This record gives sequence, structure tokens and C-alpha cells, in this order.
Amino acid sequence: MAAFVDITLKDLQDGSDSVLERWLRQPGDAVQIHEPLLEINTDKAVVEVPSPATGILREVLKAVNDPVGPADILGRIELGAVRDKPPEVKPASSVLPASAGPAGLAQDLSPAVRQLVKKHNLDVGQVTGTGRGGRITLEDVQKYLQGQSAPKDDHPPAGKFVPHSPTRRRIAQHMVESALKTAPHVTAVFDADLSAILEYRRANDEAFSKKGIKPTYTAYFVAAAVKALQAVPEVNSRWHDEALELFADCNIGIATAVPGGLLVPVLHRAQTLDIFEIALRIRQLADKARSGKLEPRDLKNGTFTITNHGVSGSLIATPIINQPQSAILGIGKIEKRPVVVEEGGTDTIKINPMAYITLTIDHRALDGFQANRFLSKFTEALAGW
Repeated sequence: MAAFVDITLKDLQDGSDSVLERWLRQPGDAVQIHEPLLEINTDKAVVEVPSPATGILREVLKAVNDPVGPADILGRIELGAVRDKPPEVKPASSVLPASAGPAGLAQDLSPAVRQLVKKHNLDVGQVTGTGRGGRITLEDVQKYLQGQSAPKDDHPPAGKFVPHSPTRRRIAQHMVESALKTAPHVTAVFDADLSAILEYRRANDEAFSKKGIKPTYTAYFVAAAVKALQAVPEVNSRWHDEALELFADCNIGIATAVPGGLLVPVLHRAQTLDIFEIALRIRQLADKARSGKLEPRDLKNGTFTITNHGVSGSLIATPIINQPQSAILGIGKIEKRPVVVEEGGTDTIKINPMAYITLTIDHRALDGFQANRFLSKFTEALAGW
């Protein structure tokens, strides 16, 4: 009797909303233990799931875009089997709807294409596929519909549909739930003078070169945030109906732009790191995020988040809290501005590097005075570096 091994998600983060992104192997394919078998899209990243055994992939029990959880069985591998021809039955994600064309047409359609085909009751046999291997794309169906529909004297606005990626759908759901369903958001705004940071970077340029890394402004923001979190621990917290959970560790997430969305890799126990260690860890996490190599543990257990939206030119923003945290820090564009400073009892105007800093809080957990105290400590740490 053949022996089978279930394919499951042992390391899936608890509480994450996840869907099956795609299968990297098909039924009948030979697979090796630990090789990538499929991809899962969580609300934070696309994660590869390795094969739990060597053998033949016999069953696919979950289709593309199906919700998945740690207790689900995604498929089964037959141990010790010899590679054979894949079975005719395809995963549910690639089976055509009954109205989608001639019976027996073996055509893989994306969810967006299937939905459009079903909506217009199309015979896909009449649609010319321009995708890889003759696959029918969304644009192929749209061009077919345009050729079949509007009168020649009708000129609708030109456009095309760009299907949402699973990552974008997860981000959208996560943001709506945070802003509208979970936490009442309140934002405080301060002005930060970065003259001391700029001078410190200039004075220590040689030392940075010897260490092989020059801390970015984000590294200083993380270090200053640690000081502010330790001074106002209520900000480093999670709301529960019966209590406010305060965290001893400052696990600071750094919002990182990637193709198709935003990821938040976490700098764990930042309070134990010096400025160089912070800078190195930030660079490592950013490289992994942009190359698609983040691991589940890189995204877990964040207690506070920083988003440096100013790198793209934004002056002020009101970021949405990354649930289940209690606050998120926003950093605006660093720009030279005239400021009034007192020197020797006389007010003078100087040109200093400045940035607007925002702290958006969950008003269930925090009040305005705590947000203002945090921002005071944060900007003081930057100004006194």
C-alpha cells in the first residue's frame, strides 16, 4: 500500500489572513524534500512552502486564492513513487466554468480572466491567447469584448483592468480593518531638528568607513524611538479588552516599499543594539524584503512601527496603525528650513535640516498627552545626539 505525506503549513503565523498564491509543482511531478512546492500569501509577505518529503505530488486539495490556515491539508505526496504522467484532473483554480467555452478545452485561466469570461458568457475558443504558451490573458478578453460590442460612433474612455495581486488585497483588507473596524486613530505632529545628527555623521565619517557601514537617517530614528518607547512604555503596547499589554522588548518594524505593496520587517530587541548594529540589521532586512527572501520570523512579533514616508517627498502623513500595535511613527521629508533659535539670549534665524514627525495612536490605548510626551522624547533624542 502506498504511503502518503500531508502538505501543511506548520510555520504559518497565527492569526494572519493567508491565501494560496500558486503551486510551483503540478500533480504527477516528482518533488524533493525541502524544495519549494507552493507559495502562500499572508497579509505581510509571500512565503514559499517547502516539500515535506521526497516522492510524487499526487493530490492538490487547495486552489489558487483559496484561504489557508495552519490546520489545513493543502495536498499529499506519495512516498517512494516513480514519476509518471500528471493526471487529467486539474486544480480547481484552473478548471474552466461550464459556460467558458468548448468542453475539454485545457486552458489555464487566471481568476480575473475566469470572472470576466463568466460575466459575459464567452466561448474562450474564440479568444486568441497572447500569453506564454498561448495562454489567454485579461487583455486578450478585453480586446475581444471591445471588438464585439461598442458601435463605431461610440467612444468610451480607453482603459484596462489591472487585477489586484493577493498582496495588494491583503494590504487593503488589513488597512480597512485597522482604520475603520478596530482602532480609533488620532495623530500628533511635531517638528524635528536634525542638525545634531547631520553633524555627528560628518564628524564620524572616517569611523563609519572603517566599520564598512554608514548609518542612514532611519537608523537614528530607530535609536531615538527606543529611547522614547522606554520613557513612555504605554506606546510600546497592545490593547486587550481587559488590559493593556506592555512590552519590555522594542521590536520595531520598518515599513519597506516593495513591488506591489509594502512589507514591515521587524528589528527585534532594538534596545540591545548600538547605532551600527541597527544600521546593519536595517540594511539586511531591506535587502531581503526587496529580493523576496524574507522569512516568516522576519515579520513576526513587532510591537511598534516606523514608516519613513519622506523618502518619496511626503512632508506630513497620517499612517494607519499596523494592528495589533498601539501606534505608528511617521517621518516626513528632511528639508532645510529657516528656524528661530536663541543664542546668547538673542533670537536669530538659522537654516537647519528639519522634518515633520507624526505619531498616530490607538485612542483606546493612549491619549494625546502620552503621544506628545513620546514625540518630545523622540525629537529631544535627535536634537541632542
